[in-house]
Formats: sequence, C-alpha cells, structure tokens
Amino acid sequence: MGEFGYTSQFPRVLRRFALFAIAFSIVSITTGIFLNYSYGITQLGPAAVWLWPVAVVGQLLVVLVLAELAGHMPLAGANYQWAARLVNTRFGYVVGSLGVLYGAVGLPGIALLGLAPLAATVFGLDPESTRLTLFVAVLALVVAYLVNIVRVQLAARVNNVAVFAEIIGTVVLSVVVFVAWVRGGDAAPVPHGFGFLSTTATSAPLTDAIVGGALIGIFTLVGFEAAADMAEEAVDARRSVPRAMLLSVIVSGVLGMAALIGFTLAIPDLAAIQASSVPLADIAGYWLGPVLTKVFLAIVVFSMFALVVVAAASNSRLIFAMARDGLLPGSGLLRRVNARTGTPVAALVASLVVCLVLMAYGTLDGDAFGVLVGATALVPYLVYLLTLGGYLARRRRLLALGDGGFSLGAAALPVAGLAMLWLVAVVASLTVPDAFREADYVVLAALALAGIWYVAVLRRRLRDGTAGLGTGEADHPDRVPEEAS
Repeated sequence: MGEFGYTSQFPRVLRRFALFAIAFSIVSITTGIFLNYSYGITQLGPAAVWLWPVAVVGQLLVVLVLAELAGHMPLAGANYQWAARLVNTRFGYVVGSLGVLYGAVGLPGIALLGLAPLAATVFGLDPESTRLTLFVAVLALVVAYLVNIVRVQLAARVNNVAVFAEIIGTVVLSVVVFVAWVRGGDAAPVPHGFGFLSTTATSAPLTDAIVGGALIGIFTLVGFEAAADMAEEAVDARRSVPRAMLLSVIVSGVLGMAALIGFTLAIPDLAAIQASSVPLADIAGYWLGPVLTKVFLAIVVFSMFALVVVAAASNSRLIFAMARDGLLPGSGLLRRVNARTGTPVAALVASLVVCLVLMAYGTLDGDAFGVLVGATALVPYLVYLLTLGGYLARRRRLLALGDGGFSLGAAALPVAGLAMLWLVAVVASLTVPDAFREADYVVLAALALAGIWYVAVLRRRLRDGTAGLGTGEADHPDRVPEEAS
C-alpha cells in the first residue's frame, strides 16, 4: 500500500475462492438470464442464444485488460484508481462518479423490480402489491448492508454459498428441464427438435433484432471487477484478484450458454413464452410442476440477494476510495474504516441511504425509476470504455509500476484494441436507439451533477493539494497531486 501513498486499513482475509465467488455472484448468470431472457427471446427468438458467446468473447477481451490493471494496481475502488493513476485524478473522478451512479441505481433496481416480486411469489403473497414489494426490497437492502457492516468474512460466506446456488439454480435446473423435454417433447403444445435453436421470430428489422438478442449477454456479463474493488482485503492480491476476474467470466460464459440452450430447447410454446413476463419460470413450470418451479424461484431470489450483498461491498469500497482522496462531500467521515469490524461503516451507510432514497423516488414514479434502472445497462460499459481509453493512452505508466501479478505482454495492445472496438459497438447499441434515449439523459444528468460538485468545490481542492491521489491520508498531508506536478 505504501507505494501508492496509502496505509493499509483493511484486514486481508479474502482468499482465491472468496474472490471468485464475489466476481461470479455479481455477474450472476441466474439473475441476469432470468431478468433478460425475455428481452432476447422477444427481440430475436430462440436464435438469440447464439449471441451469448459473442458477448462472452467481447467481455473476455475486456477482462483480460482489466486483469492486468488489477495485478499492477490492487486497490479498492478499482476503476476509479486505474483511471486516476493512468491519466489523472480528474479523469478518475469522472469514472468513479459513473461507478457511484451504477451502484446507487442498480442495487435498488434489482431489489425492487426483481428480488421483491419473486420473493412474494415464492411465499404465496401478492407480487403486484406496491407496499409489499417495497417492504421486501427495503428489507433485503438493509440486511445486505448489515451483513457487510458486521464483517467482510460474513459477506464472503454468503457469496461462497451463492456460487453453488447459481450452479444448481441455473445450470442443473436447465439440464433437468432439458431432460424432461427430451423424454416428453412431443407432448408440448408446439413440439420441435434441435433445429429450433436456429429459429428467428421477430417483426423488427434484422439488425435491431440481432442487437436485442445480444443484450442477454451484454446486460448480464458485467461487474466482474468487484473482486478488484475488494483487492485491499485480498490475500496475495496481485495474483488472486486477476485470476478471480478471469475465471468468473469464463465460468459464467460456459455455464450461461449451457443454461440458455437447455431452457430454450424446452420452450413448450414459443408465442406463449415470448408473451410471458417470467419466461424461464413458465418453461420450468410446464415441465416440472409448481413445487420444483418454486424451488427454482427461491434459488433465483437467493442469487439476487447474494448479488446485492456483493454489490453493496463493491459500492462502499468505491465510495471509500474516492473519499480517501478527498473527492466526495464528507470525505473525512467516508474514508474511515471501523477498527473492530474492519469495514468502511460510514461508506456502507451512505451507500444504503442513497439506494433507499432512489427507491423511494421510484415508488412515487415507477416510469422514472424504470428509466433510471435502464441507465445501469449503459453505465458499466462507459466505465470500461473510459478505463480502456486510459490504458491505451498511458500503458507506459502501468509498466513503470513494475511487475504485476498478471501481464498480457506483447498481446496487450492487440487485445486492448479489440476490446475497445467491442466496447464502442456496445455503447453505440445502448445509446443510439430511441428506446435507450431517456436512459442516456439520466447518465448525462448524473455527470452534470458530478460536474457541479467539481466546479463548486473539488476544483479548488485539487488545485490547493487537499484532494487527489494520496492526499486523503493523514500520514501524507503534504503530497503534491499529479495535476500540479
């Protein structure tokens, strides 16, 4: 930590499997496929499953570059730190602000629009009740943050269990459904064979349908850098964090493809499934009956809760990291780590309060909240795009840090270039279509809000050296920020 201008404040307790579990749980193929399958199957039809490998390859290119950054700079608030140290603190502040937006909207979105109605269904309650779903969502958020406040090891244990829940809930169930289809496929309302996977069923132009089908993977395969956000709590972080990130994408990609093929082949009636709001549940229900379907939904709920636990930890480390460098309001409080629990309690509480405020706003205007959640599809790709831009422009700074735990070597620039092309294509597909226009405005509004704080306060702090890389530490009060050097 000393070489980066900080003192170590967190206990190093997270080992390789725990770090993999963090990255795997936040990608959460169970949550991602369950929530996004309907979009892909409606936009393109069963052939949408073949666009999953495209997203896997594209994101694998991205994670290769980010893994090299993680090996050289194993610091909390990963994307902010990488961008700031490759370019400057101002650039890092923009990337970090986008990351804060992603967490502040994404967490309540998953809790309110995904976890809460599914939990109500599992327990035989009314998933259409606004009061009930709000109560369940608030309860889930509060419990998830309390788990993180108590001790990071407790959060890690939840996520270790979630790994097996993901595999059972998505892959094993899809295999069971597939076997049921093999044995009784002729009994389906609209029987079909393996050629069904090449079927397209859309009224949209082919280009739009292809983009829509690809969004199953694009929406799902993000967040793997959460392991890097926890790097200051990792054992042998330079090596364990990059491996956890890479393994999470590879395993998620393989298991996700298996699940998509199994569920899609088992579709009993394509028109009915395309019209369903919960297509995977309806597919499982047709072949397995209501009891096993409820077990499946319970596993999905637990996977979503584990995702919220991991995301809460990741968000708080980003807030902590930016506050440690004096970039946020109340930085003096937000950068404190509780000596007894080893957790950034103030940053966790602040993140929770922001999530609850946005959730309350969402219940007053559901359409507005839907737009906010829609913005979370774009934000992580903007973060990746900006980080990779800094990497391509300033990789020499990275190499000057010495040997990291993971290096691309001579393949670095070709891999980063291909990753950049992929990210440009994804960002374009998530900003140009009219369907995403309102979400674009949310991102611009968030950046404008961050800009107001910068102009009003942060610019002066950076200029006089009270904010910037390394300046938030009490043992480095006189460090000159790189903008002034």
